[in-house]
Amino acid sequence: MRYLIFIFLLYSSSLSAQQVQFKTAAFKTGDDPKWADQNFDDKDWGTIKTNAYWENQGYDKYDGFAWYRIHFIIPSSLKEQAVLKENIEIFLGSIDDADITFLNGVEIGRTGRMPENPDGYKSGGRLNERHYIIKADLPSLHWDRDNVIAIRVYDNGGNGGMYLENEGIRFWDPVNYIKMEAYNAPFMIGEKTVSKKVSFQNQYSQILKGTLVTTIKTDDKVIRSFQQNVELNHGETFVNVEDMPRIDAATVSFVFTESLQNAILQSVQEIPYILTPKEKNTPQINNASLVGTKPNVPFLLKIAVTGERPISFSAKQLPKGLKLDAVTGIITGQVELEGEYSFTISAKNIAGKDEKKISLLIGNDKVLLTPPMGWNSWNCWGLAVSDERVKASSNAMINSGLINHGWSYMNIDDGWESEKRAADGNIEANNKFPDMKLLGDYLHSRGLKFGIYSSPGTTTCGGFLGSYQHEEQDVKTYAAWGVDYLKYDLCSYRKLYQTPPGIPQLQAPYLVMNEALKRSGRNIVYSLCEYGMGEVWKWGNQVGGNVWRTTGDITDNWNSLKTIGFSQEIPSSYNSNHYGFGDPDMLIVGYVGWGDHLHITKLSASEQYTHISLWSLLSAPLMLGCDLSKMDAFTYNLLSNDEVLAIDQDALGKGPKKYEIEKDLQIWVKDLADGNKAIGIFNLSESSVKKTINLKEIGMNEQYKIRDLWRQKNLAAGNKFETVIPVHGVLLLKITK
Repeated sequence: MRYLIFIFLLYSSSLSAQQVQFKTAAFKTGDDPKWADQNFDDKDWGTIKTNAYWENQGYDKYDGFAWYRIHFIIPSSLKEQAVLKENIEIFLGSIDDADITFLNGVEIGRTGRMPENPDGYKSGGRLNERHYIIKADLPSLHWDRDNVIAIRVYDNGGNGGMYLENEGIRFWDPVNYIKMEAYNAPFMIGEKTVSKKVSFQNQYSQILKGTLVTTIKTDDKVIRSFQQNVELNHGETFVNVEDMPRIDAATVSFVFTESLQNAILQSVQEIPYILTPKEKNTPQINNASLVGTKPNVPFLLKIAVTGERPISFSAKQLPKGLKLDAVTGIITGQVELEGEYSFTISAKNIAGKDEKKISLLIGNDKVLLTPPMGWNSWNCWGLAVSDERVKASSNAMINSGLINHGWSYMNIDDGWESEKRAADGNIEANNKFPDMKLLGDYLHSRGLKFGIYSSPGTTTCGGFLGSYQHEEQDVKTYAAWGVDYLKYDLCSYRKLYQTPPGIPQLQAPYLVMNEALKRSGRNIVYSLCEYGMGEVWKWGNQVGGNVWRTTGDITDNWNSLKTIGFSQEIPSSYNSNHYGFGDPDMLIVGYVGWGDHLHITKLSASEQYTHISLWSLLSAPLMLGCDLSKMDAFTYNLLSNDEVLAIDQDALGKGPKKYEIEKDLQIWVKDLADGNKAIGIFNLSESSVKKTINLKEIGMNEQYKIRDLWRQKNLAAGNKFETVIPVHGVLLLKITK
């Protein structure tokens, strides 16, 4: 048989969803541009399923290029039965990592980063389906006879190829032309009401119509519901939804009904609610009380203070070798002798004064004594990161005010490296980063710290140069640039491991880099990223790590947050200010997207409060991954609660103990340096919980002062209280004897 043809005509009374589906393809590894041609003879190729990685179909451990060729016939009856006859969608399942797709020899779309185009086209990789739209009258499309879709796939490592069941061709129904976006515009939060823009993208050449029904609920009680008629011209249309009542943990549903076939688009989300009180005009210093650094290396500390500007700064008993800029509040210099020092920093403005005592520990093992707080480029820019975007993010860190709450690291993730090393073997940046030394100086001059990314393998996860056999050389380059933080991502080094690797193998590449970092002449935070293999929390400190990833990658949805966050009790039990800190991955709040197309996090407001509360209780690194230039009121409020951040920055650095009070209701208890405790009460269920909490259930039998940290207010003293916790929400408290 020459090839397999799969044709299925599917029909639904609500959607005329006739479509051609395909499940197998001709397949060949390698790369030849002739394989895109319609008339190329592929009869000698193998056959492969399109819904499973090629590694699972006889091509184990194959990385690089491969081609799929899918033959199909599209009957003209599909056009006859279609309601609208303008566009055809060719939809392919997820492809790992990148593809260029051809129809009868003509390119119709591409996704991901190919080796010949390092900047890529748009984000590719796992869980990224391909949807390519063509006109029904496209000359290269043949009706009632053979067509060929040829897909050039590139896999950088790990599993590769097409996977997941979702490949085919269909005409678009009216609703398919309409994209409703109810997430990507932030809620505008007023004193008593909130409003939002809902956008519609109509790709049809003519007007489409429908109705938008907005319904606000608390639990199952409808607070308000109203309808708007919507007329959608070709292009983008915005619909203002205004005067929604501002109620904690209320949900709003936007339901659009298209008029031709009564098909529905809908979105349900929680209305953001503000808990953190407004910042005061009087100064409040928000630095961690414990700071560490190595002797005889450059030191930098920005006094993080809120309050009305201008603010002047002063310091008492600064160790010899350090100096303070009274205007910027930046302390720089270096301390020669190891030991324990203490000094007092002060901030003064027209409204008042604040001061804080700082303990400074100097020693070769004192690189990091509290979890790092800052920003990493990956969760917003992915491989599209650039010098311009890093500088814009640093400006936004300052202009938004987050720097005044202790957020200080600006870390460049993968995508900064050149394609090859210099003639002397030195690592260089690509053309998106014209001068890394100038970039480091720019960040330092503003009180921010400079982080970078590499891998112990030959290549990074994104296919750029790694540090394999160039560790010492790379660290010297980083030090010359002024780097303060290194994220060291396992990536391609896995190919050098036996299966499964033992602990010595897991440790080996990180020990090599640690030896180089010891001789760097800088205080470089060493962040191990090997995804928790071999229970890294038990030995990360032994290879010089200050921070170590304990999990796989997090994504912005509740299941990912829940699975990762609530499995961290044991890993975080190893945390301390003298040992180091487990990292359950970066924060997924604000605008994220892993490339050029960003969206507001898919976490609800309550889930984001849970996210920050749990990470703070875990003494986890707080690394933002969002576009800081798109800081809306809710996200800033979420990230600027100093009483919450103080739990993360507590000088003990300990992780919490978990108590399961009942199904889907957990209490996590953390010991604090002042002898008191922080507790988080988490509702993991799908409905709100109203409950009386008795602290005796978790062994706390005395009478206590109880403070709500998010709302920054005291509750009634005692050891028992009643609370309501929203779906996936939290109550975060400090308990004082």
